[in-house]
Amino acid sequence: GGGTCEIVLPEATKEKVIAIKKGDAIALPFGVVTWWFNPSDAELVVLFLGDTSKGHKAGQFTNFPITGGNGIFTGFTTEFVGRAWDLTEDEAKKLVHNQTNVGIVKVKDGQGMPEPSAKDREGMVLNCLEAPLDVDIKNGGCVVVLNTKNLPLVGEVGLGADLVRLNGHAMCSPGFSCDSAYQVTYVVRGSGRVQVVGVDGKRVLETTVKGGCLFIVPRFFVVSKIADADGLEWFSIITTPK
Repeated sequence: GGGTCEIVLPEATKEKVIAIKKGDAIALPFGVVTWWFNPSDAELVVLFLGDTSKGHKAGQFTNFPITGGNGIFTGFTTEFVGRAWDLTEDEAKKLVHNQTNVGIVKVKDGQGMPEPSAKDREGMVLNCLEAPLDVDIKNGGCVVVLNTKNLPLVGEVGLGADLVRLNGHAMCSPGFSCDSAYQVTYVVRGSGRVQVVGVDGKRVLETTVKGGCLFIVPRFFVVSKIADADGLEWFSIITTPK
């Protein structure tokens, strides 16, 4: 599906409003403020992958909702909110109390939303389905790599990524990250077999995967994949931006 997201980067004086579509990858540094909007009845799926080791609770993303049932503003009195943003008492009450839901909310019909700007996409988004291929094997598959060259913000995030598409019965040969990085792999579609082998030569994972599966490859471990007849496509993040 497609939609809109707004991003306010740390120390920025203006937000970026971006039209998003299938295949888009966005690097979000720590401390950004975002919202995501689906303007249609079609399903919009956004996959968030990132480093949670320094989160408030290790292993979980640390989100700070601004408003809503568990929003930051909700914890302050309307006096503090009003004085901080130069609002009237009524405006502060509306800001703090008019949204009671948590997380995903339904926007009222006719509610105006900021319009996306093509310029705001520059340097913020890379569409993996339209980007130049880094590897293209005839009848085998293709690879698009996200790094600091084609998406500079990944340097601030400290992560890199790639999108790999294997044709039916094709194989991704055994390999590992030379930067001793972890790999987190999400299977987008298709199906196939995966084997992971540790540094001691022992096979630690042998399984069949399909769309929606996620698995982790530890540092220095070697992974290989073989696609079924319908092919196999996955998106991986690695703990290095190179």
